[in-house]
Amino acid sequence: MPGVSIMTQRLALCLITLVLTGTACRMPKRVHDTEFAAVASAVRHAYCQPAGIDREVVTPTSLAWEGPHSVDEYIQVALEQNPEVQAARKNVEAQALQVPVVASLQDPTWNVTVQPSPVETAAGKQEVMLAASQKLPWYGKLDARACVAEAQTNVLRAHLAAKELDVIANVKHAYYELYFVQQAIVVTEEEQELLGDIRDVATTRYKTGGTSQQDVLRAELEISTTENELTNLRQQLDVARARLGRLLHIGPQSRLAALDTLPPENVPADLDFLQAQAVQARPELHAKLAEVHRDRLAVDVANLEYKPDVTLGATWIEVAGAGLSPVASGSDAVLLSVGSNLPIYRHRIDAAVRSAEAKAVASARAYDSLRDNTLEEVTSLFAKARSQREMLGLFREDILPKARQTLEVSSQAYIVGKVDFLQLIDNWKQLLRSELSRLRLESNLRQTMAELENVVGTMLGTEFDQELPAPHDELSPRTPESSPEE
Repeated sequence: MPGVSIMTQRLALCLITLVLTGTACRMPKRVHDTEFAAVASAVRHAYCQPAGIDREVVTPTSLAWEGPHSVDEYIQVALEQNPEVQAARKNVEAQALQVPVVASLQDPTWNVTVQPSPVETAAGKQEVMLAASQKLPWYGKLDARACVAEAQTNVLRAHLAAKELDVIANVKHAYYELYFVQQAIVVTEEEQELLGDIRDVATTRYKTGGTSQQDVLRAELEISTTENELTNLRQQLDVARARLGRLLHIGPQSRLAALDTLPPENVPADLDFLQAQAVQARPELHAKLAEVHRDRLAVDVANLEYKPDVTLGATWIEVAGAGLSPVASGSDAVLLSVGSNLPIYRHRIDAAVRSAEAKAVASARAYDSLRDNTLEEVTSLFAKARSQREMLGLFREDILPKARQTLEVSSQAYIVGKVDFLQLIDNWKQLLRSELSRLRLESNLRQTMAELENVVGTMLGTEFDQELPAPHDELSPRTPESSPEE
């Protein structure tokens, strides 16, 4: 470049290099995850929208899942849509992508040095120096760090499995609560109709002088009380639907419903098998074991800090053709360098190693604690499920048939004036309480089994190991017959 000094050329070259480097740093970002693009757009919308009510923040209802569905269908929806499960999956993905990050070398560094007052040497003036260096960790450090990152990924995988089981248990719990409320409404309405028949009988007897008006008024009062109970049950139905909808990531107004009849539930008979299965399969225990493995590998990483890291470098120095010496050659100089850190502060590294060892021991003790808690939970839930099944069998085989028979006999006796109305109403209340208690036991048993499956870490089947009597629908009581006086 005629008329322009060499110094000016070198400065222009450095300026162009810096501009190109900065331009590369400002290259447009490429989005690799399509879900991230949707999240980023939602965040911008949330910050930029005007103040006021935004109906888009409410999860819409899903007509596809309204009406009666099996618990397995709702579980499938929850595993696909539940935000907590989706977050756990993304955490696993994010951690897995950290493995190649920690296993890679750091970026090399470079720098350009321009000397406004060039150094005069016999070979010529030194005006520009270009240097580059690369840090190389001690052999095995990168692999050890990658192993720790992979172990942490396994921890999150186990947490994902635990979260899926937890969501399954919560869906079952909400589903069977919804089932109880639905059936409680049906049973209460049926018993209310039966109470209406009893009122009609009392009205007929009152008209014929067979009883006082007090019986009719008492029947009307009980009908109103039952209507109030139905109102409470319908409110509970909305709450149960909203809870199940939250787990499915469906709008709380969706009219979700459980099936009217449920398959018999399995109650295992072998406690030792359940305990062994829980120790082997519970995801939380697998997570603790993965944490122990991760922390043991972290001890290896801490010990490797005793080894120095090596830094290799090269420097190119441009030498001008003219200088102080008349024999200046103008030959450029190339320098090679090797360096390392000096791990001489052993107390710092020793403390880091001891800290890593203590953390590994703590993780092992945490595993022991969770294992003991798991065995206790399995034992407690096993006993609870067996007890609930025995009580359910007692209600189906003994209490409910006798309560229905008692009401039927007292209804016939009331018609002929051998039983007072208060005794008849008391028998009706006892039947209603027994029906609701049987439904509550059915729901509680299935909820207990869902908790037991969550602790054991696997599904336990769909059949009872001992058959239970048929549901109450096959044993429905007869309504009081009309009075002969009608």
